[in-house]
Formats: sequence, C-alpha cells, structure tokens
Amino acid sequence: MGIAAMRGQWLGSYQGNTHGAVTVELDDFGDHYEGMAYVYPGTPGHPSIASAVKTADRADTFSLQIKSEAIDLQHGILLSWDAVKHKYPSVSLDPTIDTTWSWDSKNGLVIDFTSTSGGSGKAHLVLSDGSRLPERPPLPNVRNWAAFREYALTLDPNRYVFRGQESSAWRLRTFFHRSGRASLFRFVNEDIPQLHAHLSSLTEHHFNLKDGVELGAFYSLVRHHGYPTPLLDWTRSPFIAAYFAFRKKRADGEFVRIFVFDQREWQKDILRSQLVAVAPPHFSFLSPLAINNARIVPQQALSTVANVDDIEDFIAFNERQKKKTYLEVIDLPVSERPQIVQELSLMGITAGSMFPGLDGACEQLREKNFNL
Repeated sequence: MGIAAMRGQWLGSYQGNTHGAVTVELDDFGDHYEGMAYVYPGTPGHPSIASAVKTADRADTFSLQIKSEAIDLQHGILLSWDAVKHKYPSVSLDPTIDTTWSWDSKNGLVIDFTSTSGGSGKAHLVLSDGSRLPERPPLPNVRNWAAFREYALTLDPNRYVFRGQESSAWRLRTFFHRSGRASLFRFVNEDIPQLHAHLSSLTEHHFNLKDGVELGAFYSLVRHHGYPTPLLDWTRSPFIAAYFAFRKKRADGEFVRIFVFDQREWQKDILRSQLVAVAPPHFSFLSPLAINNARIVPQQALSTVANVDDIEDFIAFNERQKKKTYLEVIDLPVSERPQIVQELSLMGITAGSMFPGLDGACEQLREKNFNL
C-alpha cells in the first residue's frame, strides 16, 4: 500500500493516437484518492477532456475505468460529448477509458490507457512539488538593506511587482497547495459555494460568483482573511514587500526573501487565464476589485492565480523556453530587522496603514511599545 504516494498535482505528457499534455490532481481521503485528470491534446482538431478519478485504496498500482467529458476551455466547465461533438466532426470520443496506474519513486506516475474505439497510449507524469527547497540563487549584489534601497529605486514601477516572504527557505507556493490539497475542481465546486453561503450574512456586498470580476474579488477577500486559495498576494511597492518579509519577529532563519517579478514581460510573453480549475497549467495576474476589502489599496496589492503547485519550476520552464529572466530573488538578513522596521515606519508603512482597523492599529503599537 502506498503512503499518500500519489497525493498531489502531477504534470506531464502522453503519446498515443494523439499526443499532448496531462494534469492529474489527487487529494488523499485517508483510505483512497479522489481528484481529476485532464488531457490537453497537442493534435489540432481534438477536444480537451477531463475525467473524475476515485481509487479503491492507496495502492501504488491499480486499474480504473474512468468516464470522459469534454472541457470548455473558455469557461472552465465540463460538457457532455453530445453537447460539443458538432465542433469536432472527425473525432469520436469514447464515454469510458480503461486505465492502469503505477507509481514508483524512480519513474513517477505512469498511466496506460485504452478505449473501445482502439485509441491507446501512455502518459508519464512528475510531481509538481512546491514544498521543495528553493533553487533560484539570490542576487549577489543585493545582500543588505542599504543595497536593497538603492536597487529598488532603480526599478521601473510600471514593470515590476514584489512579494515578501519570511524565510528564504520557502518557494513561491499558494496557501491552497501548502494546505496539502491538490484538486482545484473540488475547491471551485465544493469549497467556494460552501464558503460563499457561510459568509453571505457577514459581508455587506452579496458576491455573484457567476460574474468573473466578483468571483475574483471574493477569492481575494477570503485570501486576505486567511482562507486557503490558489492566489498569491503581490504589491507594486518593493518597500511594502519588505514590510511583509520582516513583519513577524522570527527566532529561526537567517534571511527573509523578496521576490522581484517582471510582470510586463511575463504578460507580454505568456498565455494568461483567469480560470482556477479545468485549465492548462498557468500563472496569471489579476487585479481584483476591492469589494469589502479595505486592505488592497494601502497595500498597493494585486494577485496572481496559479493552478500549479510548484510555481517557481513553472516560471523556470518558461524562462528556458523564452530565454528570458522573469523572476529574481533577494535575501536580506534577519539581523537588520530593527533598522528596517524603523525606516519603513518613517515611510508610513506600518501594520496600522497596511491593515486598516482595530487589528492593524493594535499590531502597530505592539511593535512600538513591546518590540514584539
């Protein structure tokens, strides 16, 4: 029996009668796995398809018959073959596919598949694991606060965005994926409706989740209040990013990390999507409306939505493809925190300004009066 060996997000490709990309997202339910498998053909004129996956147990090898549905890539929804087959007159989609799954630490996840019409092939997938230690080296000439101040002022404010994290040992990873969950289809279709119903009596605005703009605002709101989402918060200010990196007084770790991302070039070069689930792997920017969210404006905030677990690996892949560098990282010593917090306070960057309200005001004075 596997010990959660197949839990997580798996990315790879398949070869057979057609070829293309495959994504598998499996959550661990204790005694079995459940999730979704997505197939995105590289062969023109073929539909993308999705299948629900539910295993009998947590064995490393098993056979499974899965049902296939067509993907509407524009809206991120699943449709029956009858609803879309007129768009693919030369294609016949089998309602069920016979699959054999096997996992081992050397070969990753391998899926063999056959269909009643004779289509067959094999998929090879590797785990997208954002829990790994970072591999991207920090900028060698920006190793202290003085150098960071000087460097930050040279950057085009209309080109770069920033994110601060409390430890240089953490990769870019969304709270959703850090929680151990993988199936974004489950998140969209189960978690969000449940959360929306629960919060409707607590928000002044009633969010229409069928409206893409309001849905993004809802995701941003719950993210800012601690709910795991596939969003990451960024800021247009390098100094606000530094505030969040140094916000908490940590006893462990020698360095915080600040990410500098070339938003302009990324958006020019890389295909974007606003979809959370039922979409090919992507890392995309959005600027959500500040509905019931007083923190967005003072934090100069914007967000990314990522349906990949290992975001840094995804960025590195695209850097190799485009022969560009989109992401730089800066590590600053924790020992400089007292000076940095003081200077940021003189800039007006404090808990009180970043978190308007009672909590932010108390945190600001706690830092001032107790050095906590």
